[in-house]
Amino acid sequence: MSENEGVRLQKVLAQAGVASRRASEELIDQGRVQVDGEVVREQGRRIDPETAVVHVDGVRVQIREDVVTIALNKPFGMLSTMEDDLGRPCVGDLVRNRKERLFHVGRLDAETEGLLLLTNDGELAHRLMHPSYNVMKTYLAEVPGPVEKGLGKRLKAGIELEDGPIKVDSFKLISAVPGKALVEVVLHEGRKHIVRRLLEHVGYPVQSLVRVAIGDVSLGNQRPGSMRVLNRQEVGGLYKLVGL
Repeated sequence: MSENEGVRLQKVLAQAGVASRRASEELIDQGRVQVDGEVVREQGRRIDPETAVVHVDGVRVQIREDVVTIALNKPFGMLSTMEDDLGRPCVGDLVRNRKERLFHVGRLDAETEGLLLLTNDGELAHRLMHPSYNVMKTYLAEVPGPVEKGLGKRLKAGIELEDGPIKVDSFKLISAVPGKALVEVVLHEGRKHIVRRLLEHVGYPVQSLVRVAIGDVSLGNQRPGSMRVLNRQEVGGLYKLVGL
């Protein structure tokens, strides 16, 4: 790239929301910015935002304006597909009018609510779904109560399902009322209906299920059917989680 091509690095950082141009220049001076794996201290450095990979303080920054990752609170009864031949409600209905060509990162069954990521970043989506990256997912499940003591220890030790062993990374009783309990389940497995199947296997059929987090991205107080674009810190955290 010639010295007159590309965009100045501090301008790219400012446009990506990292900091003001002046503060971005200070980040460069301090050696906190990497481009394609190389620390850059040169203030006039120009880069191609379409191809360059930029990290600030070791966390990747998405600098392409056309790449977006969205958190959707998928409502109960909606399919995790971009279209449905039978005309049933699906995730694609909610993003039909967006300019980006988005696709869902994994799936939630129709009866499960909660966090579903949508993106047009193919490599990020691929890695988030690949089992080798062990991406943690957090669920809240309503089950019949009371929940026996020692259930969490049993699930963390592992149980055997028809398609192989499964163990949770964390299990916590959140609340309980007579005949009903709310439990938090954290696991990195992505098998179909895995939370429902493992809880039913140990005698606690799920009455309702919500996914509330993927890695450090949380659902927060989003209403069912609502979407929000992930902020720079959240996207950077996902990149770091999967080694990008």
